[in-house]
Amino acid sequence: MKVFIVHAHPEPKSFNGALTRHAKAVLENAAHEVKISDLYRMKFDPVSDRRNFTSQKNPEYFKQQTEELYATEIDGFALDIRSEMEKLDWCDVLIFQFPLWWFSVPAILKGWVDRVFAMERIYGSGKWYDNGTFQGKKAMLSLTTGGSETMYTETGLNGFIDDILFPIHHGIFRFVGFDVLPPFIAWAVNRVGEEQRQHYLETYQKRLLSIDKTPAIAYPALADYDENFQLKIKK
Repeated sequence: MKVFIVHAHPEPKSFNGALTRHAKAVLENAAHEVKISDLYRMKFDPVSDRRNFTSQKNPEYFKQQTEELYATEIDGFALDIRSEMEKLDWCDVLIFQFPLWWFSVPAILKGWVDRVFAMERIYGSGKWYDNGTFQGKKAMLSLTTGGSETMYTETGLNGFIDDILFPIHHGIFRFVGFDVLPPFIAWAVNRVGEEQRQHYLETYQKRLLSIDKTPAIAYPALADYDENFQLKIKK
């Protein structure tokens, strides 16, 4: 497999850092290829505006999708954006590695999506969900939380983790065609001891080595929706 890890944590010594280093070692030892975009180390700029482009369709009024369409047509994306797009094209598996901050991804990772997932180049013109650009590829979240697993159940204080991750799973990964794998979650890493952290690393290793056998999260197909994009009622 060709695995692309987008890593979003500012501290290299963090457990997120340990997970990414472990993933690289495990996958390469199994003869897979790995590329990593360490966003903080790269000083990746998360602000999405004209800096995304070397071209200008309308210099008088900025509309991002218009500029993305034009940049796709003439290869007018900035070098840093083009490089990340090429990694997406290259990979078989995409992994986001991050700490859950305010029930979502860190801003630098959201900014990466805002800038890299460009209209027409990544989605658009019928390229979405089942027909997405990355159909046949897999994507997975690997994340850490501050709270315990019981806090993220359907009756837990923080709400069900599947609901929290749905905007990423469905609205980012699935939207552009990825088969979405169940997430790997290291719960309450700031509150557990070394033995539990080692257990997390071992569990993650098993997940990584079984990616090709792991069933994707089941989402309805486009054919299950009517012309108003409502799920058809089965009689």
